[in-house]
Amino acid sequence: MTTVADIAAYIETLAPRYMKEDWDNVGVNCGRLNAPVSRVLVALDPFDRVCREAKDLGVQLLVTHHALLFRPGFITDDSPSGRSALFLIENHIAHINAHTNLDCAPGGVNDCLANALGLDHVQVIDPSGRDEAGREWGLLRRGLIREQPLDAFLRLVKQRLGCDGLRYADGGKPVRRVAVGGGSCAGELWDVVRAGCDTFVTADVKYNQFWDARDLGLNLIDAGHFHTENPVTSFLADKLRDAFPEVEIMLSKTHQDCMKFFQ
Repeated sequence: MTTVADIAAYIETLAPRYMKEDWDNVGVNCGRLNAPVSRVLVALDPFDRVCREAKDLGVQLLVTHHALLFRPGFITDDSPSGRSALFLIENHIAHINAHTNLDCAPGGVNDCLANALGLDHVQVIDPSGRDEAGREWGLLRRGLIREQPLDAFLRLVKQRLGCDGLRYADGGKPVRRVAVGGGSCAGELWDVVRAGCDTFVTADVKYNQFWDARDLGLNLIDAGHFHTENPVTSFLADKLRDAFPEVEIMLSKTHQDCMKFFQ
């Protein structure tokens, strides 16, 4: 019998807790550790629609990248996250998340993003250390792609990630050495420049960061938080299927980016 604790322990091997940021909340967010699990739903976020999908599918466990509750506080029905937590608890659905530890882990968010964009010779930028297998881990990745004009690479990013649109700053260079940082990594653009990259794909870019990139000669592409991180959900689902063949692992079909482009 597979339990919530079994799956939590396995996810810890994929994305060890020591790789997370100090402020982050990872692991079992709610649920009984000894509860049996036969069906799991994997999604990027534990939002209301996903929680209801989990109930409709009859799963006992929801696994996501983002946490149910990021900050200590009360679980009440006066906030969206509180309502989601109550809904899962009332329907006997446990929840596990792997957030910044999965961002930094080998094979995690940013390796999945690099793979989705077809980058070769992928390396960690400024590694934070090595894991038990001797692999470097850290936040950002860099890799190589066939040299191409920026507009060609923008089309590739949009198509590979399924984005409705992109925001970008043109650094005036063709695309060859690409850095990636899924989610809110634009604050790391100085490290990207120092690493010798001409292009950076990330999300949640601020106005001044676009100007900084342009002045530094860096192509900066904001492909959206959801779209730059969502590739990791397939990675998680595949790993769980391999590790727990007796458990049915499903990817969310309802979770999509809530931000839209008016055209």
